[in-house]
Amino acid sequence: MPRVSLKTAIEEVRSRDPILDRLIARAGPIRHRPKNPYGHFGTLARAIVYQQLAGRVAAIILDRVIAAAGGELTAKALDRVSDKKLRAAGLSANKLLSLRDLIAKTSAGHVDLQSLSKQSDEEIIAELTTIRGIGRWTAEMYLMFELRRLDIWPVDDFGVRQGYGLTWNIDPAPTAKQLGPLGDRFRPYRSIAARYCWEAVALSRAAKAP
Repeated sequence: MPRVSLKTAIEEVRSRDPILDRLIARAGPIRHRPKNPYGHFGTLARAIVYQQLAGRVAAIILDRVIAAAGGELTAKALDRVSDKKLRAAGLSANKLLSLRDLIAKTSAGHVDLQSLSKQSDEEIIAELTTIRGIGRWTAEMYLMFELRRLDIWPVDDFGVRQGYGLTWNIDPAPTAKQLGPLGDRFRPYRSIAARYCWEAVALSRAAKAP
């Protein structure tokens, strides 16, 4: 499939559903997030650090981890840092094990992040989830934001389900199982619909704010 611009994908999905068209008009255009300066490895390392933490706290810990590695967020640099120093930076025992597994598997070539990016979405998810601490949701976020894949439909994401319910007036919001087929009409640009579901949640919160 030829590469399609984000603008073209947005115009295509909004033409398929008048309700989504109105949401896009309210929320405005979305943009690709800047890519991680440390590349594919850095994106996954960051994802591990950020799991189950408030963004502000996770950012502080990540900065400490990078400082401990001499200002780098690479497998080689992190491999030289002792467990003691990484724990002192704020990593939990589980996250340290996940980071070590990421380092080991990418360094040994068991997970080749460069060649992996050329594979299909499901092949990439299957490969990434062999790494400790990386589940399907994390792999889907990697596909959507790092690789900028346009047809990701993260049904396990509460925000997407909540946003879908708000947008299409479904209460309670769809379950993961129910949400799956609801995205089919937006193929092959389901990432756009998912991101606007998040926008719907943000707009709802803004409207309720004092």
